[in-house]
Amino acid sequence: MERLKDKIAVITGASSGIGAAIAKSFALEGATVVVNYLKSRERAEALVEELTASGQRAIAVQADMANKKDIDNLIATTLQEFGRIDIWINNAGADILTGAGATADLSEKLGQLLDVDLKGTMNACWSITAAMQEQGHGVIVNMGWDMSTHGFEGNNPQIFAASKAGILGFTRSFAKTVGPDIRVNMVSPGWIMTAFAEEHMNDEYYQARINEIPLGRFGRPEDVASAVVFLASDESSYLSGEAIKINGGLV
Repeated sequence: MERLKDKIAVITGASSGIGAAIAKSFALEGATVVVNYLKSRERAEALVEELTASGQRAIAVQADMANKKDIDNLIATTLQEFGRIDIWINNAGADILTGAGATADLSEKLGQLLDVDLKGTMNACWSITAAMQEQGHGVIVNMGWDMSTHGFEGNNPQIFAASKAGILGFTRSFAKTVGPDIRVNMVSPGWIMTAFAEEHMNDEYYQARINEIPLGRFGRPEDVASAVVFLASDESSYLSGEAIKINGGLV
């Protein structure tokens, strides 16, 4: 059964990691996928080729989720190409752990998280509302963090938790504002095997985190994608304003 058959889905930050896993899962479930990317054009286009080779429609569209004009252009491009947007996944997030982001000072990191994660999510939700209300339906899934309300020590976790807790509060308030036409939910991943875990986490720190997780392993991007598929499908038709933790029982 293809749970997202004939749906048009936009996935922000989809060129790699969790976003790419969501895009692949959506395609397997029958959705047409818009792969949004910021800088990784080659990876985004390679993903589109993979999805189209499997028989699904897909396009790649560049947009900076910290820039409202870019968000509006992403929406306009999708509507021009496909005529509607059924599902919007706010997955894009600032990378403060690897690459250039890792060497920025704390104030710069905070600014990036607020601009991309929090404001980007809010602006995308506000901008897509008119199109979804006009067509009479829509589903939005936002990306959080399982520790945003529980807490985790360290400077990076402090600012990451602040931005993601903001998304949690916004998600619940926004869901009350745009229902019943639009359902809005959130997934809150815990420790997931992304580039940071695979390439930048030493063995001692990794094992310490494993010891805290009741299910005894880090999650896979596909674990998050499965939850997003559920929230985007009719199987969750009576869920809105919810936040599902994907963390192996940690929190």
